[in-house]
Amino acid sequence: MFKTLKTAWGIPEIRKKILFTLLIIVIFRLGSVLTVPFIDTTVLAEWMKEKASNGNFLEYLNILSGGALSKATMFSLGVTPYINASIIIQLLTYALPPLERLQQEGEDGRKKLNTITSFVALGLSAFMAVAYYLTLKSESVKAVKYVGGGTGIFAMFVIIFSFMAGSSLVIWMGNRINEKGIGNGVSMILFAGIVARIPVDLGQLISLISTKEGANENFIKIVIYLLIFVAMVVGIVFMNESERRIPVQYAKRVVGRKQYGGQSTHIPIKVCMSGVMPIIFAMSFMSLPSMFTIFKEPLKDLTDASGWEKFYAGFVNFFSTRSYSYAVVYFILIILFNYFYVAIQYNPVEMANNLRQSNGGIPGIRPGKPTSDYIQRVLSKIGLVGAIFLGIVAVFPIIFLNLTHIDVSSMGGTSILIVVSVAIETVRTLESQLMMRHHKGFLG
Repeated sequence: MFKTLKTAWGIPEIRKKILFTLLIIVIFRLGSVLTVPFIDTTVLAEWMKEKASNGNFLEYLNILSGGALSKATMFSLGVTPYINASIIIQLLTYALPPLERLQQEGEDGRKKLNTITSFVALGLSAFMAVAYYLTLKSESVKAVKYVGGGTGIFAMFVIIFSFMAGSSLVIWMGNRINEKGIGNGVSMILFAGIVARIPVDLGQLISLISTKEGANENFIKIVIYLLIFVAMVVGIVFMNESERRIPVQYAKRVVGRKQYGGQSTHIPIKVCMSGVMPIIFAMSFMSLPSMFTIFKEPLKDLTDASGWEKFYAGFVNFFSTRSYSYAVVYFILIILFNYFYVAIQYNPVEMANNLRQSNGGIPGIRPGKPTSDYIQRVLSKIGLVGAIFLGIVAVFPIIFLNLTHIDVSSMGGTSILIVVSVAIETVRTLESQLMMRHHKGFLG
């Protein structure tokens, strides 16, 4: 990787793209410290410290924003609205024929889909901005300085539109990286936000062993965690590169005196073909019960509680991010969402038809339905392996937190998966850029 970066830096055109990408990341980090007006950041920090913990969805959103959400800055929403909009449009593409036709229209269709995604992201950012404002001004938080009268209305509009403008600016910067920088813009900004939190968590780990008592209690735990952290990075890299290759043989055709076809190739099926999407889907679903606690905390003393209060407390405890019941349901949902995502990404019948139309086939498998059934079986087996791996990566921080009571959110499984995947994809982009500029000529 470092050799690729060194070689790329030596080419002026690629160096300009790298510098442009770094400039956008610096602007993103500067915007992540500009606090929105009319908000008491001290009160907000105390509330976020209590609520955004133990790997819950609020902490996850804070990680994606690089810690901006906990400070109520311009970029508090980050790229979350755009990610959610992309997921929605991607799912609707397979459900709505007009969107499916746009996807099949090539570059023009993709541009139209990107425009639709941007408008959906704007709507989601408005919804999230209003929801975040209502949370900040609620009785449980009270982080908004003005809530009544004309000043309160003005403060409301300033806060909401600041969040929306920041989100739109982040999406715009991501698109500029796509055009003039290196890698996928939204992924790079997401990468920068997560990496920015790693020094904070490293400082937290160091503080746990800074005293003699802490060193005696936590040193072995932290060493074990760091070893597991390195093992997870190696495992994620290995699984990202792993693929199942389905052999394909094309029939020979003789046209006049020339022979066409007859070559052997393969269909690559990635083990982790769905990436981090199943984790995002499952986490969004599992976060709904815990979001209720923002508005109503369950009673701690249930001695004189009513039936409804006991049910609500049990319901919240069952879906608590520190409970093993949460981990089990979370693991199962990741497997189910992985199969769902693979099903909308791959169509075995279409793949079998394409092979038959191009005079290709899988050795030992008859064309048509047997081929599609074979591809479906391969996808199911590979999808199960990838889903179990994603489930282990996602559930590991919950188990580690319960065993050690050490919370290192940005160094959790999901964050590592995102960072490593983006890093690998960026290196591949650089390698393709180098390949385009250093191809061999006719004389070798």
